[in-house]
Amino acid sequence: MAMGPAGGDVVDPDAAIVVEATSREPYQAQHSPADAASGRGRASRVLLHSWAFWVGAVVAGALVAIAVLAPVIAPHGPDEQFRENLPASGQALGPTSDFPLGTDRQGRDYLSRIMYGTRTTLVIALVANGVAAVVGLAVGLVAGFAGSPGLAVPGGRRVGVPVGSALMRLTDLALAFPIILLALAMAAVFGRSVALVTFIIAAVVWATMARIVYGRTVSIKEREFIEAAQAVGSSTGSIMRRHFVPHLVPLVVVYTGLGIAATVLFEATLSYVGAGVPRGTASLGGLLYEGAGFWQTDPRLVLLPGIVVLTFVLAFNLVSDALRDALDPYHVGRQ
Repeated sequence: MAMGPAGGDVVDPDAAIVVEATSREPYQAQHSPADAASGRGRASRVLLHSWAFWVGAVVAGALVAIAVLAPVIAPHGPDEQFRENLPASGQALGPTSDFPLGTDRQGRDYLSRIMYGTRTTLVIALVANGVAAVVGLAVGLVAGFAGSPGLAVPGGRRVGVPVGSALMRLTDLALAFPIILLALAMAAVFGRSVALVTFIIAAVVWATMARIVYGRTVSIKEREFIEAAQAVGSSTGSIMRRHFVPHLVPLVVVYTGLGIAATVLFEATLSYVGAGVPRGTASLGGLLYEGAGFWQTDPRLVLLPGIVVLTFVLAFNLVSDALRDALDPYHVGRQ
């Protein structure tokens, strides 16, 4: 996830964040509260007439419903084995009336495994991206707003403390670290678990979110209404809460949606390299990993979870792209 250049200047070369030019400043930041409310109304109309949003929302909603209701609607338990139904050759059973999508090589119903796998992957994606959004919003907002505050030292002088640069260097470190190597090392030390996968994904996503929020915060900080709030004596907390957060939340929502789609692929990658969820636990990545060795003899074991992963990613990308078109200040400002 990254914000593309909008023809603007680099506000902080050290952080390498490109923000909007003056002609593309946040729409809400240039208008009164009434105009901001009107902008939200226009955003609602954009979503109402967006076929991509509705297609993505329906498909994503169906996947979420399947994940939530898996214990109720799944024909069998995810680990329930029916070895007596397996052919004598030991191959997985193909689709039958009792097993609509067949079984895996252990005799477990594949439809039930996919339903529970969708549930596991969705939980990982939501929790990891929720944590990353909160941490990234906090770090990016503090870094962008604080900048280099002055610290009084003996002698009556004030020395700038590079708070913003220090936090951005932390995000650089998080982004530069070889995450697959970290995942393999942590899996070897702590053992594979759903919690570990969630932590690793959150550790990757928060830094990207922090950079995005930082760039937008620096842009908003230069606006006149922030200077006016400071001139009348508003506290730092009040300024952040009333003027920054409302502008940043839509941005965070959009990129969190994109992050959920990316997380599904990343979870599959971790499982494929042996650092994902524990063996036997149903997850979309785990099913791909288990079926990869039989893609020539039984491609169904790879194609079915792969189709679900593809559908998952496309649905959340459609919703997130539509939200970005509706909530992006520059886009709304051109309506």
